[in-house]
Order: sequence, then structure tokens, then C-alpha cells
Amino acid sequence: MLKLSRLTDYATVVMAQIARHPEQSHAAAELAEAVKLPHPTVSKNLKMLVRAGLLESRRGAQGGYSLSRPASRISAIDIISAIEGPVAMTECSQAEGDCELAATCSVADNWQRVSLAVRALLDSVTLAHLADTAPIKLPVQLPIQSVSLAADTA
Repeated sequence: MLKLSRLTDYATVVMAQIARHPEQSHAAAELAEAVKLPHPTVSKNLKMLVRAGLLESRRGAQGGYSLSRPASRISAIDIISAIEGPVAMTECSQAEGDCELAATCSVADNWQRVSLAVRALLDSVTLAHLADTAPIKLPVQLPIQSVSLAADTA
């Protein structure tokens, strides 16, 4: 099963909470209370998100955390990458030379296509989408038409 870590899921929850109230700075304790997560977990997420450039941190009485850019310009892949690292389906679809079977593998190119499609989809989902509390209307138009999963046939 492909699955995000809890820490990544929680980071998304925290980012969505901040995105719903972008006009204010948010203290870590206030965020933890609002999303019902342990304060140490929220603090760890906040530090990672600041390090990744997705949040800004200000000290002092008017301090707290805020988005570094509008929620519509932060993608799901930005948040996932901040916590998990690069998104790839297999080691070889992240960087060449990471697999001892690279010279003889017959599926690496196809896994790279799948990784490209997954990254494109995650890049098309913004924090604004994730923060929206309205239910998603189905069917959803997926943006993967621009990614060719089939081998070029001529």
C-alpha cells in the first residue's frame, strides 16, 4: 500500500488550518489545540515546514506562524516533499544509479512515467484545495492527460 506517514498527514492538517485563517499569525499551542494534535508533533511539523520555506516564523507578542505564500501557490507535493523528501514510486524513479538492477531492468522507464504522473497530480492539488471544507464534487478531472504513460509508438 502506498501511504503517507502520519507526520506528513499532520503537516497537511496544520497547513490547512493556517490556510483557513491566513490573515493572522498562529502560535504552535493554538494550532495544536485547534487540530487536536499533540503540541510536540505540531512543533516538529512547523519547524520542518519553516525549513522547507512553506511557513514563516516570527518571534514576539505578535509572532507565530504564517504561510510564506498564498495557499493557492503551495501544492500538496510541496508539503509532502517538506516532510518525506522527494516523491518517487521507486528508487530509480527518484535518481539514476540508485539501483543495482539498472543495467538490466525492463520496467524502470515505466516506473519513471508513473512517478511523473503522480508528481503532476500532487502538484495540481493546492493547499487552498486541501483547506476547503466543502466536499469534493465527483467526478474529478485529473490533470494527468499531459503525462504520457504509454510508450511512444510510431
